[in-house]
Amino acid sequence: MKKESKNKKDIIVAPSILAADFSRLSQDIKRAEIAGADWIHIDVMDGHFVANLTIGAPVVKAIRKHTKLLIDSHLMIESPESYIEDFVKSGSDLITVHSEAVTDLKGLIAKIRSYGIKAGVSIKPKTPASAVSGVLDIVDMVLVMTVEPGFGGQSFMPEMMPKIKSIRSKFNGYIQVDGGINADTAKQAKEAGADVLVAGTYIFGAKNMKKAIKSLRG
Repeated sequence: MKKESKNKKDIIVAPSILAADFSRLSQDIKRAEIAGADWIHIDVMDGHFVANLTIGAPVVKAIRKHTKLLIDSHLMIESPESYIEDFVKSGSDLITVHSEAVTDLKGLIAKIRSYGIKAGVSIKPKTPASAVSGVLDIVDMVLVMTVEPGFGGQSFMPEMMPKIKSIRSKFNGYIQVDGGINADTAKQAKEAGADVLVAGTYIFGAKNMKKAIKSLRG
């Protein structure tokens, strides 16, 4: 397990490399690390579960060589159970799967954790909080999507805040938000109970990355 910055109850900032410059990915990740990022968030998309197509385990393995930060792999893919071992071997420290893509969610969470890493479960905007109620006692993190998954640069959905509050009332682990996060929307998410903030464009597009990261913590 790689370095996991911050106490559990502190705000964790996880820049999404979806908004980084892929022609200089290692440099952008290093810039984020120097600027104060806690985790590196990797959006894995297969073109089926979501419309977009991004990267796979080989790129995660390459990234692992360039950062000591926790690698947070968000699998927006069909049949994620077939790829868990690949992402573990690639150096992922936390693997998040979508409840909508899994038949045996409890079994898959147990499989991920059996490798000695953290396990997360994600829900799309239209999926109710109740979809993860059965795994709150075994999962390390719940990711509440605040946009429809698939593409960066979308607008934050404040109507997801009651869902975060509902989960927080029953769950003491990490609650992550992903989608449309900036200084203003981060405040809403934190007030609702989120403590892990994923931001792509807001961080990698900032003139002052350190200032952008600091603003998310508030």
